[in-house]
Amino acid sequence: MSVDLAQARADTPGCAHVAHFNNAGAALKPRPVIEAVRRHLDLEATIGGYEAADAAHAAAERFYDAVATLLSCHRDEVAFVESATRGWDMAFHALRFREGDRILTGRAEYASNVIAMLREAERTGASLEIVPDDEAGQIDVAALEAMIDDRVKLIALTHVPTNGGLVNPAEAVGAVARRAGVPFLLDACQSAGQMPLDVDRLGCDMLSATGRKFLRGPRGTGFLYVRRAWIERLDPPFLDLHSATWTGPRSYAVRGDARRFEQWERDVAGQIGFGVAVGYALSVGLAAIWSRISMLAASLRERLAVLPGVSVHDKGAVRSGIVTFNVDGETAEAVQRRLRAEAINTATSTAGNARFDMPDRGLDALVRASVHYYNSEEEIARLCEAVASR
Repeated sequence: MSVDLAQARADTPGCAHVAHFNNAGAALKPRPVIEAVRRHLDLEATIGGYEAADAAHAAAERFYDAVATLLSCHRDEVAFVESATRGWDMAFHALRFREGDRILTGRAEYASNVIAMLREAERTGASLEIVPDDEAGQIDVAALEAMIDDRVKLIALTHVPTNGGLVNPAEAVGAVARRAGVPFLLDACQSAGQMPLDVDRLGCDMLSATGRKFLRGPRGTGFLYVRRAWIERLDPPFLDLHSATWTGPRSYAVRGDARRFEQWERDVAGQIGFGVAVGYALSVGLAAIWSRISMLAASLRERLAVLPGVSVHDKGAVRSGIVTFNVDGETAEAVQRRLRAEAINTATSTAGNARFDMPDRGLDALVRASVHYYNSEEEIARLCEAVASR
């Protein structure tokens, strides 16, 4: 199975206006997602928000089935959240740490996750410890295994970091976690929608992801997966009348499925649109998507690497659709602005997002060009020509 590029671009209105290489920030939405969100907003405007939610209940519920198919899990293991960060935080803060506990993470961990872990360590006396990289620049699985003892209470890892092209060996990390009986929280913010994800193969107990990136869903949407065996072992940091039931004047009961991590108020149009986006990705095929993204990213790296004054800074034994580079004599921000003026969208990644990784590589900021399957080879050439024409 391969991607039908003509169909993918025809389904993506934004392709007529920009060469979009900021898919790791927010991808261009396909037409079915746009139409699903608009239909529900129109319904809300016509009959009212509560009434529209009642009328669209089945459409909203399809979100859980779509994500369950995406991850090869059960629908009761899926929660709708407003962002990957919210989902990650709900899982992380549902664990209970105390003095002497150890939390292990990788060098390429994302700022939001690290801030939460540092704060928890400060509050409880637990320690946050960084697993070194191997020679390929990915988390060193052997070093991780050597660090395991009975005080390790969590392994937290970003699957595809925000910078550097890296795909961390999550399956190998999951195998270590399972052997040790340590919970494994995987941040799949950049991998969901980019490559196939099977939570049993990954060995993760919790996984968070966003809608707006490679899944091509609406902003303000995300999901949290929690393995059935862990749902009732986790204590959600926040509860409301959706995640729990007030059973008596001084009693309540927490839900027994992953929706204990949800809240009642949510963007119903966004949830519907996100479900459509996941269904769209499944119809294209995650294996086909990953194959095309890998090919386009490799082509972009090769083209950029031979340009005078351009340095590519990606690492890892397996590399994602995120391509990072710098141009001599120009700041990353200046390159981004120059490309945007030519209707080419990129982003920048700064040391503030990855302080365990970028400063050690002597990097303050990078230009980040992230490809998706709807990008064309002609757009790759156009980007490289624009980078070179400074």
